[in-house]
Amino acid sequence: MTTAKTNRAPTLEHDHIVFPDPPKGTPEDMTSFDHLAATGSVHHLIHHFGNPETTLIAGEHYLSPIPTRTLGGVRYPDLLIAFNVDPAAYVRTNAYVVSEQGKPPDFILEIASPKTGRIDTGPKREEYAALGVAEYWRFDETGRFHGERLAGDRLVSGGYEPIAIDRLASDALQGYSPVLNLHLRWEQGQLRWFDPTTGRHIATFEDERAARIQAEARVRALEAEVRRLRGPQSDE
Repeated sequence: MTTAKTNRAPTLEHDHIVFPDPPKGTPEDMTSFDHLAATGSVHHLIHHFGNPETTLIAGEHYLSPIPTRTLGGVRYPDLLIAFNVDPAAYVRTNAYVVSEQGKPPDFILEIASPKTGRIDTGPKREEYAALGVAEYWRFDETGRFHGERLAGDRLVSGGYEPIAIDRLASDALQGYSPVLNLHLRWEQGQLRWFDPTTGRHIATFEDERAARIQAEARVRALEAEVRRLRGPQSDE
């Protein structure tokens, strides 16, 4: 399991503004649920990185450079990851406020939809670079809306440079995120996260279920062995 650094960035004092929830999308635009919530990706990433007191893994809330009540043009990324920050401040504000956290997010991912595809590859890319987001990734199940199925950028001298994407097979693409120390993979239209140290996918619900079943089986086997060693029990 990867462990983020524990030194927290200082939280700056601001007038307390609570951001409203972003507007709800239409069903055809809510593709982020299919690839992040329904698959458990957010849960898996939280478990993988640990340190919930200083590591924020969240999404679909506003990202703003400063506290503001003017929300025109303020983005709400599908997935945001930030290390050495104050997740409690994010909850209080209902938004990631860069001036409040003392730093921009380290990683942002946008999931393509018919409505947001052009914005993800154009204005958002420029805005996230201007905010200082170290890595900006895009995932497109079909490749129709972003023009490519998987893409990543890293911040270099204030601008984004593309991260290399490798073709592993006809149905698999992969790129490496230095910020997360993970491989992001487009595989048969699914978004997957691989640990380069083990070469395996980070822990999933299926892994946790299998581990629990194995642990329960070991307990039953141990209990059976104890009963065997004790032998028949007398009622006397």
